[in-house]
Amino acid sequence: MGYSFDFGYIVANGPALLHGLWMTVLVSVLSIALAAVVGVVGAAVRVFRVPVLSPLFAFYVEFIRNTPLLAQLFFIFYGLPSIGMGLSVFWSGVAALTVWGGAYNVENMRGGFLAVSKGMREAAFSLGLRPLYYLWLVAIPLGLRVAIPAMLNTSVSVLKNSSYLQAIGFAELTFVAMDRVATDFRTLEMFAAIGLLYLGLVLLLSFVVRRLEFRLQRPFRTA
Repeated sequence: MGYSFDFGYIVANGPALLHGLWMTVLVSVLSIALAAVVGVVGAAVRVFRVPVLSPLFAFYVEFIRNTPLLAQLFFIFYGLPSIGMGLSVFWSGVAALTVWGGAYNVENMRGGFLAVSKGMREAAFSLGLRPLYYLWLVAIPLGLRVAIPAMLNTSVSVLKNSSYLQAIGFAELTFVAMDRVATDFRTLEMFAAIGLLYLGLVLLLSFVVRRLEFRLQRPFRTA
């Protein structure tokens, strides 16, 4: 007997899918924003070689990039409560994605900072700019232009990796799909639907970041 794809089933489960979509967007946007902050701070610490903090950030980057995200998520959600630092399902997800994305953004932004020419740095310091002002007024605006493509890739990965949060019971898009599949066994419809929704989110995120990159590059265009 042939399989009949049921569009009506997707429509009937639309409210549940939209709720899962909203949860995915919320946790991803927060994590992407916080991971960007971690990236800027960590990159600045490493570029300026701040004592104690610089090797700590170097260890953090290597540890996170060389261990599975799922293990990090389980450590935060199941491990931290053992020492009295328990977080809710939502904030455990945000913490895990932020820590993971932040490690990659440290290296993304460090590359951007190092791309700022030596002459620009010397000119800034010769004008009396302190390191913090140099970072805010020179390094971040210029370095961000270089780092944006790599940060976009990291942000897209954070968005897609939000699906791991279903493992701790967070009701995001994949969790909703798995819950419906376990009840109704309409696997093809559910995963086709969330696949298109994830694709739409990634394309939208890419569009927004490309527009930001275009605006940041505008002052440096010659034509």
